[in-house]
Amino acid sequence: MADMRTFGEAVVAWAAGGPGDCARELAVQLPVRAVVLLEGLSDAAAVDALAASRGRNLAAEGVCVLSMGGAMSVGRFARLLGPTGLGLRLTGLCDEAERPYYARALERADTAQPEFFVCAADLEDELIRALGVTRVAELVRAEGDQRALRTFLRQPAQQDRTSQQQLRRFLGTKKGRKIHYGRVLVEALDPDRTPAPLDDLLTSL
Repeated sequence: MADMRTFGEAVVAWAAGGPGDCARELAVQLPVRAVVLLEGLSDAAAVDALAASRGRNLAAEGVCVLSMGGAMSVGRFARLLGPTGLGLRLTGLCDEAERPYYARALERADTAQPEFFVCAADLEDELIRALGVTRVAELVRAEGDQRALRTFLRQPAQQDRTSQQQLRRFLGTKKGRKIHYGRVLVEALDPDRTPAPLDDLLTSL
């Protein structure tokens, strides 16, 4: 049975140069009404976790949360999925450094009112600031990563960084860790402490 994950996989294959027939058929069959363009899997995990915490099933609402595998690909995905392609509503979440790529991509795709949401540094930084360094360290300990964190903090390169910068770096040091903590950190948020870019994105959907 086709689902939103299957549609996302079909879109990624299409963007990589494959045929678009499967994505087109699934967009109608499911049906899909909107796509959230995200840089990577950790962002997707965070968006899905926030939606679930608020009792929402984005896939059932016709929303595809799509990891593009890098912000530089946003132009290609916007062309395929926006008004010049499947005609779906596009939005997204990006880092400040990626803002120009998103703005340019959505404009070139003839999106009438480009709407995307920007994190000050990146989503991990937003989540660490929202939770506080002490709480994030507690979550790292609860997830069994305290020894890895201690080893990481002893590295000379970490000595001149703030605690927040250290934690942010730590989350990206092992494959899969950012994805895992994207969910863990969001699930630990108080409802009124959700970072604005993430909260605004979900509200817009």
